[in-house]
Amino acid sequence: MDVLQIGLILMGLLFLFLGAGLWVALSLFAIGVFALDFFTSAQTGPIIATTAWSSLATWSLAPLPLFIWMGEILFRSRLSEDMFTGLAPWLNKLPGRLLHVNILGCGIFAAVSGSSAATAATIGRMSIPELRKQGYPDKLILGTLAGSGTLGLLIPPSIILIVYGVSAELSIARLFIAGVLPGAMLIILFMSFVGIWATVNKDKMPAAEPSIPFADKIRASGRLIPVITLIAAVIGSIYGGIATPTEAAAFGVVGALILSGISGSLSRENLMDGIMGATRTSCMICFILAGAAVLTVAMGFTGIPRELAAWIAQMDLSPYALLAALTVFFIVLGCFLDGISVVVLTTSVILPMVQAAGIDLLWFGIYVVLVVEMSQITPPVGFNLFVLQGLTGKNLFAIALAALPFFFLLLFAVVLITVFPEIATWLPQQMNG
Repeated sequence: MDVLQIGLILMGLLFLFLGAGLWVALSLFAIGVFALDFFTSAQTGPIIATTAWSSLATWSLAPLPLFIWMGEILFRSRLSEDMFTGLAPWLNKLPGRLLHVNILGCGIFAAVSGSSAATAATIGRMSIPELRKQGYPDKLILGTLAGSGTLGLLIPPSIILIVYGVSAELSIARLFIAGVLPGAMLIILFMSFVGIWATVNKDKMPAAEPSIPFADKIRASGRLIPVITLIAAVIGSIYGGIATPTEAAAFGVVGALILSGISGSLSRENLMDGIMGATRTSCMICFILAGAAVLTVAMGFTGIPRELAAWIAQMDLSPYALLAALTVFFIVLGCFLDGISVVVLTTSVILPMVQAAGIDLLWFGIYVVLVVEMSQITPPVGFNLFVLQGLTGKNLFAIALAALPFFFLLLFAVVLITVFPEIATWLPQQMNG
């Protein structure tokens, strides 16, 4: 049996397992065991034991549970309640006014949660009733939430960037810093679109709120400033070389506990819920990573990645043509799986192809996250669409239609970082210097 037939059999089985509702991690383990047992002469037991252990026994994963715990602590604080009152006074003069609260609020919470769905759900739960009450158009309310919620995958400390860094054996710190400028670029693109739309459709916007004194704005933002300072300190300490990602994550947890205690939301119940939530999420991700590592080794024994990379090299496909094909592939796959699963499922096969095409793996990590972000607002199974449907009860495709402009803005962002790769690579290069 040739390599192509083996690859098709394994792919068919993987989709069969996933379609049957089997856990992603168990599906990966099962395909790895099947490949080793039926298509190689390798000793399956020892390979699984050593591979699963070595994939998890690495300091690169140490920041993962800490950053997740930091997000869990702040998620259970009054951050979401303070977000609206803290941001709203500063945005009244901008075209689009309080719609920008969704975008900036998601940007800030993205740096806390690292999750797209959690970002959209938290900010949406707080902003949708208030914006509807003030008469903002539903289409823009839902569109800004669906699009901006995806920032949770990109803005550091991003959980998916940690997973990609471990899978591709890249520096987590450099990946974090690489996500800063693309994340800021997306916020600017989203806010620019809202501003232009509001300028063109003035009749659909509610009347502006009266201006308030500068001192009152500062007071309204009082509780928001410490959280933003904490996030800036965590990312800044990594960028400045003062702390490793693990040390910065530990600092972030301590800071989050202090802020939660000062705000009065640090109860025994919240603390235990945060610990258990972080434990469950971390275990789920580590289980997937172990399964992906077993599958990666099994693929190596079958020779599929090597043959695939050689095939791509023989085609003499340009990097742009390869990226165009991969964009469609990732969007389709992301419609049915969460971002972390997409990354760990594909890295063993995709990365040799990418390296053969001469594409920088650091840049490719940011590209992958942007494309996976697009899939979060694409029917039939865009996770952010389901979140907003649960919050509003609206038709899924109506929400997808509202999110369509932001899908194209994300696609435009992919084009921008492809044409100008320095958007993703400049800051890491400065960091090295």
